[in-house]
Amino acid sequence: MPLPKAELHLHIEGTLEPELAFELAARNAVVLPHSTTEELRRAYLFDDLQSFLDLYYALMAVLVTEDDFDRLADAYLARAAAQGVRHAEIFFDPQAHTARGVPLGTVVEGLARALDRSEERHGISTQLIMCFLRDQSAESAMETLEAARPYLHRITAVGLDSAEVGHPPSKFREVYDAARAMGLRAVAHAGEEGPPAYIWEALDVLRVERVDHGLRSLEDPELVKRLVRDQVPLTLCPLSNVRLRAVDVLEDHPLRAMMDAGLLVTVNSDDPAYFGGYVGDTFHAVREALGLGQEQLRELARNSFRASFLDHDEKRREAYLAEVDAYVF
Repeated sequence: MPLPKAELHLHIEGTLEPELAFELAARNAVVLPHSTTEELRRAYLFDDLQSFLDLYYALMAVLVTEDDFDRLADAYLARAAAQGVRHAEIFFDPQAHTARGVPLGTVVEGLARALDRSEERHGISTQLIMCFLRDQSAESAMETLEAARPYLHRITAVGLDSAEVGHPPSKFREVYDAARAMGLRAVAHAGEEGPPAYIWEALDVLRVERVDHGLRSLEDPELVKRLVRDQVPLTLCPLSNVRLRAVDVLEDHPLRAMMDAGLLVTVNSDDPAYFGGYVGDTFHAVREALGLGQEQLRELARNSFRASFLDHDEKRREAYLAEVDAYVF
């Protein structure tokens, strides 16, 4: 049995495996840019974040109906369960779908169908995080937030993703203020390719509770002090960082140094269909590359539940933490 863990940085659109992409393309009469699954997998080699995003958005065209989003989420949950995931907080990108003419309700209700049966079918509790595309306008993000009002009972938090450089968190101050007024919690991608200053903005302007990535935190000693003092969780994605060339090789990843500095870090898969592994694979990879011991892996698993939005159900969180503490490697 794998080490129990929560996954807090997972883009559901990034779990679209080539086989499912071709199946849905055939059903929805969508022509893909590659002719076979093998050819498509070979295309999953990226020079940087933008080269990944170009293919990522092209493949989303196969997601059209509620059934498609249900299938996508259920396939992820099945894989996650096999890798020890007990709780998942799942990102989705509504603007990437509404721009294609897919209604927001189709996306949310389709995902919710899979999430509603997740505990019974897969043993995974779930929450949904609606992300804004930072390379789109703040006005578009606000329109998306307003359109989500009928579905707020399905959504726990808002997030911020897509191309980072040149799109600082402060661009979305008003959107995050409005989301908070609606009772939503807040996270944001910062410090993946962008500078440590973006992490400061995410904390002080957007008032996020978690920083997604935060990879470049160690470049700013004052920022490290702040993150350690407040125990702000960082949702690291090591395999993603290597695939998108933010880190040359996994052995160079700062994960271990961040743990040694007292940062509250978690390990996640980001877009596992594209980046070479799901979260259990990621745990295995960092253990091998960075020489992490059993208790360091246990710490990462504990951190994942500590950093989760399970505040409304502390009994469940404590049960998950007890599973981690009792785990025998």
